[in-house]
Amino acid sequence: MTSAAPASMTPPTPQEEWNEILKTTLLRVPSLPQDLFKRMRKAKLTFGDRVHCPFLRPFFLSPEDEDRVRTVAEGIAALAERVTLAALDDRHLFAQFHLREEEERLARMHTGYGPASTASRLDAFLLPDSLKFAEYNGESPAGAGYAETLAGIFSELPVMGKFSQHYEVHTYPLIAKLLDALMMSYLDWGGSSTTPQIAIVDWEGVPTWSEFEILQERFERMGVPTLIADPRELEFDGKTLVAQGKVIDMVYRRVLINDIVAKPAECAALVKAYSANAVCVANNFRCKIPHVKAFFAVLTDEQNGALFSHSERELIRNHIPWTRIVADIKTAHYGRQVELLAFIREQRENLVLKPSDEYGGSGVTLGWETEEAAWDDAIERALTAKNGVWITQERIPIRREVFPYITDVGQVHYRDMLVDFAPYLFRGKLCGFLTRLSATGLANVTSGGGQVPAYRVSAKTLAAE
Repeated sequence: MTSAAPASMTPPTPQEEWNEILKTTLLRVPSLPQDLFKRMRKAKLTFGDRVHCPFLRPFFLSPEDEDRVRTVAEGIAALAERVTLAALDDRHLFAQFHLREEEERLARMHTGYGPASTASRLDAFLLPDSLKFAEYNGESPAGAGYAETLAGIFSELPVMGKFSQHYEVHTYPLIAKLLDALMMSYLDWGGSSTTPQIAIVDWEGVPTWSEFEILQERFERMGVPTLIADPRELEFDGKTLVAQGKVIDMVYRRVLINDIVAKPAECAALVKAYSANAVCVANNFRCKIPHVKAFFAVLTDEQNGALFSHSERELIRNHIPWTRIVADIKTAHYGRQVELLAFIREQRENLVLKPSDEYGGSGVTLGWETEEAAWDDAIERALTAKNGVWITQERIPIRREVFPYITDVGQVHYRDMLVDFAPYLFRGKLCGFLTRLSATGLANVTSGGGQVPAYRVSAKTLAAE
């Protein structure tokens, strides 16, 4: 007769249960890693030549985690919209975002419809006792189509079949919710068609083109005609915007404002149609205001405290890292006056330096991974940058987990990875997540990181026999 397990024995975590099921599944189906790669390539889950996910486990979050993230992320997205409107009415506040002259001109074009950011994303680190956001992508966040498609593939793995016998597993229908958000912004604009012609607009050949194809196929399956167009294909006659012989009702804009500013001739038709209010564009050009990383400096600078209620100031203090524009000034660090440049030099181990308006990890310098001389060089680059300002930001706690990793030869090893957890917000509402893994301090696809799907899971309660 065997004795019962001690009542105090800790039940396995979802991660531990998944890993145990995976080990037995790999013995039975050794081709599983190669099969996963084939399915990803067939489903266009590639960034350039790389597949998105060389990992064999999703990221799991609890219902309690999801509720915590929803409350905070939706609160920050609401602040982004409100601060954007306030900045357009207050030149002192607007100046704190350090937009270039042409970006300001675009942001001030009258649109009069919907939120600045129909789609946005917050990059976060979710820990049991903290939730910190590193930045807000208010302009043109990629990956929603990839994330949903990847979750669909993982849901059909034999490991998931066994795992779901023990857990309730919830996925996120990101593409349908993105289309709903676009349609709502179109209606806000004054659109009347139940099936408006959508154009997904970005440069031909960008690494995310395969995601546009995923979105196009799904949008059309849901009854909304969709084409993918390079900005140079657009034509505007003063009344209508046309691409590939079709009148465009709505532009799902994935071409960045940086590129619109850098290539005005190529993007002239889009800007003229937008300025004439001849087409609905989402995200509209106002989104550049909260998109720049200086947004977090605006949120955390005491001089702007009157913009926020007591509860909003608490939300900012608890979840937004202290951030400042790099300059030779005095400023407050949690109530204490400091000489900013001296403070940055002294606090290298606790600070990050990065351009206010770059993406893909470009220019990011992590003080704790940088020698003193290189840190001084980074400060000098920040002070003398010709194309926009830089920010410094306090170090935030990160999350790491061990994931099964598929090597180049198809073997499965276990690697300790940084987990960057990024909620998508469509018209300010949490709709799902982009979860990226990296062995280094930077977690993004463009710097070599990988992606895994996110699932909300809760243990099933077993009925008494």
